[in-house]
Amino acid sequence: MVTLQLRQLGVPPGHRVLFHDVNWQEFEAILEELGEKRPSRLAYINGTLEIRVPLPEHEKAKVIIGDLVKALLDECDRNWESLGSTTFKREDMLAGIEPDNCFYIQNHAQMIGKTRLDLTVDPPPDLAIEVDVTSKTQVSAYQALGVPEIWRYENGKIQIYLLQSGKYVELQTSPTFPSFPIIEEISRFLEMSRTIGTSRALREFRKWVRKQRNLIN
Repeated sequence: MVTLQLRQLGVPPGHRVLFHDVNWQEFEAILEELGEKRPSRLAYINGTLEIRVPLPEHEKAKVIIGDLVKALLDECDRNWESLGSTTFKREDMLAGIEPDNCFYIQNHAQMIGKTRLDLTVDPPPDLAIEVDVTSKTQVSAYQALGVPEIWRYENGKIQIYLLQSGKYVELQTSPTFPSFPIIEEISRFLEMSRTIGTSRALREFRKWVRKQRNLIN
């Protein structure tokens, strides 16, 4: 048997590598060896480990979508905590995932000051964001961890999924922001950022949110 170290593995941006029959102890050892400061993202479910390295277009989209969510939360005067691409894992569920971004909204108070997570005690994030440019999100890992809501951005469109009875169901409206047409507007302002610039698009988005709130009220 040939044994290689992970430092010998080079995954080009936009590609992924799958490892099968990886037990939990090996998964934990891989996380430790790779460390936190790395370009790759990991997903683990029932012995299968995926390592992927995003493209620059993926990284830019995830940052802008995250900024739009923060602006929406702020303009709606809602508190939140973001844990970015933190590794969420549970040994008893044989699942681990690193979202592109994530937010604690309903459960934000429990996350204030948290530096370590234990999902057997702590809740999973209320909202996870995934940008699928070259590979599909490991939805089964999110399902095992009990993440209530996922936004997937693919091919210029946002898709919203809600966990219901242990399975994800696609919705046309976000339960977190029921009064806002998230699918249309997040995609629109993300595209706007490519034409007029990110900072200007974010300012225009805040103006739009305020207008929507006035119409609602």
